[in-house]
Amino acid sequence: MKKIFALILSAILFIGCNVEIKKDSIGNPYEVMVVCSEDFWNSSAGQALAMALDTDIPGLPQSEASFKVSRMSSESMNSTSSAFRNIILIEIDKNKYQKSEFNYVRNVAAEPQMVMSILSPSPEEFERFVTANTQVIIDFFTQVEMNYGVEELKKDYNQNAKNLVMDMFGCEILTPANIEGTKKGKDFLWISDFNVNKPEILNFVIYSYPYTSADNFTMENFLAKRDSVMKENLPGGQPGQYIQTDHDFVEMNETTINGRYLQVVRGLWYMENDMMGGPFVSYSSVDEINNRVIVAEAFVYAPNKAKGNYMRKLEASLLTLKLPADRIIESSTLTEDIVIEAKENE
Repeated sequence: MKKIFALILSAILFIGCNVEIKKDSIGNPYEVMVVCSEDFWNSSAGQALAMALDTDIPGLPQSEASFKVSRMSSESMNSTSSAFRNIILIEIDKNKYQKSEFNYVRNVAAEPQMVMSILSPSPEEFERFVTANTQVIIDFFTQVEMNYGVEELKKDYNQNAKNLVMDMFGCEILTPANIEGTKKGKDFLWISDFNVNKPEILNFVIYSYPYTSADNFTMENFLAKRDSVMKENLPGGQPGQYIQTDHDFVEMNETTINGRYLQVVRGLWYMENDMMGGPFVSYSSVDEINNRVIVAEAFVYAPNKAKGNYMRKLEASLLTLKLPADRIIESSTLTEDIVIEAKENE
């Protein structure tokens, strides 16, 4: 295993160091290639990693794996496969490692690219470590792909939508250039490709309301506010039709982005008195300068289609949101750096 790891790492480094301008990486978003032998992959240790990468994307109405996974032996690696966008290398060596750990390096043989190494003294220890850190691995590569998405948005985005958001809210956001339809309401903006003749509809909404206290960020308040705003601003095609939240399928998390509090809610929406529905993800923060809550949300209608990659592409746009205070700080970045915080083996 030590020789295998050294061989693949040397190959990648050699390729990377001898190309003045790195080539474009290969593979689709949310694809991961694991470099290991077939025997290791089929062992309980290898299957622990396979199961981790196969964990469902949260907040969807059906089961969809977080990543598309392929495997390749180190002997099969070449200059083409070494340019894969997301790679996991495995090294098992009891003489080098007293405990398991993660390492990573960016853009070794191509760009964008992330190469994660999982280092462990034994297959048994590897299995325990990966099982304990399943969510760490998922969050790591999800953030990697979100950052890729943000970088793509910087190159190609909807300028009209950006201008509207600035005029209405004093905020900035980058949304995909091909999502061009808009509808304005009071302190409300809908950005959508609903005018395009295709079965799926990709949507953003941005709205604001006065901030009063921390109670604005309870689940109860979120649901009441979202339902009232959607009912007022997004009616269906017939009387009595409007978008609402499925209160039985929502989950809330709290985090920070660039030092700013962020409430993240994922769940399902439906059209009252109709069969339409799908997933949504909502980001809420306090605009301290204007003493208001800003909510930015993405939601998808894609009947009979996988929805995970649509949602994650749209969520990358939510990460580009800059409130007025963010814009004052010129050095503020759109996304935070990637950090791996491994849990101790259990």
